[in-house]
This record gives sequence, C-alpha cells and structure tokens, in this order.
Amino acid sequence: MLVPSIFGEKLFDDWFDFPDFRDLDRAERKLYGRHAERQMKTDVRDHDDHYEVDIDLPGFKKEEIKLELNQGYLTVSAEKALDQDENKKGKVIRQERYSGAMSRSFYVGEELTEEDIKASFEHGVLHLILPKKEAPKVPEKKTIMIE
Repeated sequence: MLVPSIFGEKLFDDWFDFPDFRDLDRAERKLYGRHAERQMKTDVRDHDDHYEVDIDLPGFKKEEIKLELNQGYLTVSAEKALDQDENKKGKVIRQERYSGAMSRSFYVGEELTEEDIKASFEHGVLHLILPKKEAPKVPEKKTIMIE
C-alpha cells in the first residue's frame, strides 16, 4: 500500500502497537520515554499547610544535588561524573553507569524564600517540604469622590 509521504513511514505503527507483557522494561521506556533512567520521578502530596515532594535520585550523593529558587521556580539539578582513573588496570568492555546531568523545575510561587523550604536526602530520595503561603492581597480599587 502506498502512503503519502506527509504521513511518514510509521503511519499505522501507533494504531497497532500492542503492549508486550513479556518485556516490562520496554513498557517502562514507553511510559517515560527513551531516557527513563535519567528522569527524576517525583511524587507530590498536598497537606493542609504544606506540600511534600519526594524525588527519586538513585546513585547520587548529597553533594551532587543542587536546589535553586529563582523568581518563584524551584529547580532541582543533579550532576554525576564517572571517575576516569587512569591507574585502573583492564579494558572496559561494557559500562552502564550513568554520567551526566539532569534538572527539573517546579513553580512554587514567589512568596516562598530559601529559608521556608526544608530539604533532606536519604536512601536516594530527596524529600522537600514546601509550606503554603498566601499571595499578598492586592488592594481593592477605591473610588475617590470629587467635591
């Protein structure tokens, strides 16, 4: 069957792409994309007075994680470099450990300051507590009567 080139080569692939339950790793990649191993999987819980955020960062050390608050956006970034020790003997046949950087940003509001955010890192999970703050109320327009 000839398909016009505007549809590309994979017109029907999305329609007939049934999941293969024998290969669950492929399903994970389908869910999170090709770079699933480099994505920060995040859980956010809403409480009455604060938010709890848990971010999975397996394999990272506390020193490799950086939190920045800029104009209401909280940016979590992590960078990992592999040791390139030349004194090691032997040739590397396969290397699967991750080396690189990733980051993710969340809008938390411009009312929060660095002192308000509590962060802890344990067992590969970054745990953040973000308090809820009310936005400053904009004063209502008041009409001034002219005499």
